[in-house]
Amino acid sequence: MWEKLTQSRAGWDAVALRLGLGVMIIPHGAQKLLGWFGGYGFEGTMAYFTDTLGIPWLFALCAVLAEFFGGLALIAGFFTRFAALGVGFTLVVAASHHLSNGFFMNWAGSQTGEGIEFFLLTTAMAVALVVRGAGSFGIDQWISKLGGQHEPN
Repeated sequence: MWEKLTQSRAGWDAVALRLGLGVMIIPHGAQKLLGWFGGYGFEGTMAYFTDTLGIPWLFALCAVLAEFFGGLALIAGFFTRFAALGVGFTLVVAASHHLSNGFFMNWAGSQTGEGIEFFLLTTAMAVALVVRGAGSFGIDQWISKLGGQHEPN
């Protein structure tokens, strides 16, 4: 199982995807977990998710942790497939809450909320990382080499 989680071909494509997705998602997780960047912090976020949106407590907790720690793991290339799966699932759930706002982002401030285009793009990045793995310069590649695993062709 560990082999499947850490095995990855060397390459810059996955590095660009995981750094981009990780750098994007960490501030969202920091808002929810730590209250940084104008966020509500852990208690406020959990209350909003569970009381207002009706998300079960465990799923709300997973979303908060996936955004913050999943983002860190993506940047480090550590269990990239697992981290990308968690982030991707969180983005799909978020998209479902934004679906009623249409497709486009609310650039002009004329909509009631944000559309789903951002979530589609970032979910596609997460899916690519689940399939591809960490690529070069990640902890996964180092773990894979320690275990004597060979890079797939």
